[in-house]
Amino acid sequence: MTTPEAEPEQEGVPRPEERLERAVRAAEQALIEYEIALETFRVEVENFSRLHEQRLGPVYARLEELEAEILAARAARTGDAEDLRRADEARARLMPIPGVEELLNGWMDGDGLFPEAAAMLTDQAVRPPQRVRPSEEARKLYRELARKAHPDLAQEETERVRREEFITRVNAAYAAGDAARLRELAEEWAAGPVPERRPSRAEELYVRLEWLDRRKEMLTLLAKELEESAIGAMLRLAPADPDRLLEEIAEQLAAQVREREAELAGMLAQD
Repeated sequence: MTTPEAEPEQEGVPRPEERLERAVRAAEQALIEYEIALETFRVEVENFSRLHEQRLGPVYARLEELEAEILAARAARTGDAEDLRRADEARARLMPIPGVEELLNGWMDGDGLFPEAAAMLTDQAVRPPQRVRPSEEARKLYRELARKAHPDLAQEETERVRREEFITRVNAAYAAGDAARLRELAEEWAAGPVPERRPSRAEELYVRLEWLDRRKEMLTLLAKELEESAIGAMLRLAPADPDRLLEEIAEQLAAQVREREAELAGMLAQD
């Protein structure tokens, strides 16, 4: 198949690559400005959250204590089972759970319970890990590939990286006793590395534009999460004077504390 001859460039008409380069530069600059604005807002939210916790955290804690004491006083007076339950729940929310890390150590991680722990908690039999004994063919293929593709045989860093990635796949196949996979890897190594085709300037620019677009989408989601968070929503109520907003909230909470203290004092006086 023949390729069409390139059209002669017209004087004064920019090449397509030049237009792409201008578009990339404009997108890069817009993304930088957006990241600066997002980071500025993130820092404001973080600082406001810290001030909110420092200034109002003790007040919220006092309100929870008063709520628990009021419920306890009501339950003591009525003896009602529902009142007693609510009082116990409120008291439990104030109590720290000791030794949580020690209790969960070895049972779970960020992805949840380990399979063995889940099996024990659901009364299922804990299955021992499957042991694989590679066949003679697999052992032979493994030794041959390890000798040929060992990273220490590399003369350049790029070749070392390629060999390390390849040996990782070889080790995984051997650990699973997968002789068929080892044969595939042997054929892959015999064929040699696939020569890399250098992309054209236009292709590089398109890839860059796509990356910038994905980055902007990700930052947009982060901005939305910040704006919709409780602290972000509060901060948007008074962006010019967040300290005054904290003072107003503190005054409202102080009034609630006084009301609850008076309510508790009245209940205790009746006993």
